Amino acid sequence: MEIQGWMVKALGEPMVLEGRGEEAGPGEVLVEVAGCGVCHTDLGYYYDGVPTRHPLPLVLGHEISGEVVAAGEGAESWLGAKVVVPAVIPCGECEACRDGRGSICPRQVFPGNDDHGGFATHVKVPARGLCRVPELEDSAVNPKGLRLSDLAVVADAISTPYQALLRSGLREGDLAVFLGCGGVGGFGVQIAKSMGAKVVAVDVDPDRLEAMRACGADLCVDSSRTEFKAMKKEIRAFAKEHGVPTWRRRIFETSGHPKGQEAAFGLLEHGGFLSVVGYTPRKVEVRFSNLMALDATAQGNWGCLPEHYPAVVDLVLSGGVSLEGFIEHRSLSTINETFEEIHEGRARRRVILEP
Repeated sequence: MEIQGWMVKALGEPMVLEGRGEEAGPGEVLVEVAGCGVCHTDLGYYYDGVPTRHPLPLVLGHEISGEVVAAGEGAESWLGAKVVVPAVIPCGECEACRDGRGSICPRQVFPGNDDHGGFATHVKVPARGLCRVPELEDSAVNPKGLRLSDLAVVADAISTPYQALLRSGLREGDLAVFLGCGGVGGFGVQIAKSMGAKVVAVDVDPDRLEAMRACGADLCVDSSRTEFKAMKKEIRAFAKEHGVPTWRRRIFETSGHPKGQEAAFGLLEHGGFLSVVGYTPRKVEVRFSNLMALDATAQGNWGCLPEHYPAVVDLVLSGGVSLEGFIEHRSLSTINETFEEIHEGRARRRVILEP
């Protein structure tokens, strides 16, 4: 099949639309892309030189939804299916996968990193792990009337904080603190609220905080106007007011900024839990012994295992996580302008590019 994709040939240089032939091999499918979200990880590859495992030239994009239009041997049952493509697709067979550690599978496929991604008309991916999307025309299943392209953000921006919350052991009545509420963090706030947690949203953008308040955040803190000690005191007082002990407080670093990561580590208290979800290539200086002294836990989170995706799709379709006001659609042909706008901090919503 002849497909068109926006190729990165050199860091920071305009992407070029190119055609190439692609064929689904055994266990693989070709997905006609309905939408592909732009993630800050893509910007890290494009602007900051974060290395990809597939050398340039490369088509980026890992937040993909679409329809299977071709299937290789063993994957024929997927033909015609509407799907969300997991951002991280484990092989399902190696020792790590058999031990339930698919996120670190050495043979995993990350579209737009291990192979050409979703900023294209079509993408070739393993059929293993695909998430089948229910009938969107059924109003009982999809009362909000969401489109298939809307669900592209499930592939990373929503599923990643979902897994981070699951792995944290968050329970009803716990405290969830999110540092950075754009994209991943904003959806994380909504998911934590749907799980029955008390939620604190921390960001430097008053508009984002207002959106978090409208989505149920119990406390919003503008870190651009609040010294760290005062912020910690405010969050500590809020937790005590609601009877949440230190060991039931979960901190989620979703800003991907050194100051956010330093603040997240500094918020840890006795028995606390820190989930590192955001990424920055820059170094952060912390007093690592705090983990020992506080008997606290810090854990990274890479993507989301495919087995969690159906629950995430159901959560979005049922309205447990709202997309309204948090996403916008643009033509894939605007990819270069869109990358520049997001890089400069001018985009207000998660952008989904549509071929």
